[in-house]
Amino acid sequence: MRPLRYVFERLEPLFTEGGKLEKLYPLFEVIESFFYTPSEPTSGSCHVRDAIDFKRMMMIVVIAVMPCALMAMYNTGLQANRYMQDQGISTAAGWRGEVLDQIGIGYDPANVAACFLHGALFFLPVYIVCMVVGGSWEVLFALVRRHEVNEGFFVTGILFPLTLPPTIPLWQVAAGITFGVVIGKEIFGGTGRNFLNPALTARAFLFFAYPTQISGSEVWTAVDGFSGATPLGALAEGGMKAVHDLHVTWSDAFLGTIQGSMGETSVLACLIGVVILLVCQVASWRIMLSMLLGFLGAAVGLYGLYLTGTTTNPAFEMPPHWHLVVGGLAFGLVFMATDPVSASMTHLGQYIYGALIGIMVILVRVFNTGFPEAVMLAILFGNVFAPLIDFYVVRANIRRRALRHA
Repeated sequence: MRPLRYVFERLEPLFTEGGKLEKLYPLFEVIESFFYTPSEPTSGSCHVRDAIDFKRMMMIVVIAVMPCALMAMYNTGLQANRYMQDQGISTAAGWRGEVLDQIGIGYDPANVAACFLHGALFFLPVYIVCMVVGGSWEVLFALVRRHEVNEGFFVTGILFPLTLPPTIPLWQVAAGITFGVVIGKEIFGGTGRNFLNPALTARAFLFFAYPTQISGSEVWTAVDGFSGATPLGALAEGGMKAVHDLHVTWSDAFLGTIQGSMGETSVLACLIGVVILLVCQVASWRIMLSMLLGFLGAAVGLYGLYLTGTTTNPAFEMPPHWHLVVGGLAFGLVFMATDPVSASMTHLGQYIYGALIGIMVILVRVFNTGFPEAVMLAILFGNVFAPLIDFYVVRANIRRRALRHA
């Protein structure tokens, strides 16, 4: 790596103060810091609480989400290959079919490599467009404001594609990530000042601006002409009978081999991610625990109403253990609700914040069948209330201390 270090040392004077490319220093800095840690030591008195810095924290989140990304590619290809086999389709449409035919790997759903490669041809273009467009906005704002390019975008850049269906048009991916970065984060001052999760803001924009490309029954399998509902979509229309008609088992939903957004279907992949985040102490276990308990409490209560026969709404028929494995609950609980910027920061506030989101997920799922996947809306709802929750928690703490030491 010494030759590369020599190159950076020779180029650095061009980008530092007084250099010809001084205005492009944030771009030089983000490239250099990708390979090396900052060389400038902290001067003066400082208090070190942990050896981890912001860059390492973001990279841990990226590593934790990798199982979901790998599962996204595998399951996308698996669903497509299954349908092609059932319908007797011998080759995929478009340029993806040409690539796969040239490789000669086939479309056998039992072939893990065939499924993984087929799915990668859908996921990777979405991811690349997201990183190029979103990264360009990040660099542009860094140059204008003359500050470092924040590594937080690497997390947004991987989370957002995982929330999308495989058939999403790439121009909509570009529009969505633009909205999430610019409107959801940069206009408020950038990372650390946004009150909404940028990845969810981007998805919400696409959900309401282009609903036919991100919802319904025709977007979840990467084959032209396929129409098939997700378990939650089927639940809203026909109850648990409609879910079973999809030939989906509980173990299928747990593993993630079902219809849905590319990276949100596998609870197992999310559990691997949560172990990494908790061991490295990056995500808040308080938010995860309270969200899970609030979710289960509401699910048990509403399912109890169904068992007593007090409602005819088919959405009440899903048992709590099924609610845990369908939709994007696990993905949202692990990676979205725990966003350290948009979530509550006080310990008590994190319990309230998580419980609020968990309860809202069930309420929207069951009572508003027009939005069967409620995790996105519930977390954004929690983001809006997080500052208010923290305000009253801090205010209550001040009041108690004032009474104690009056």
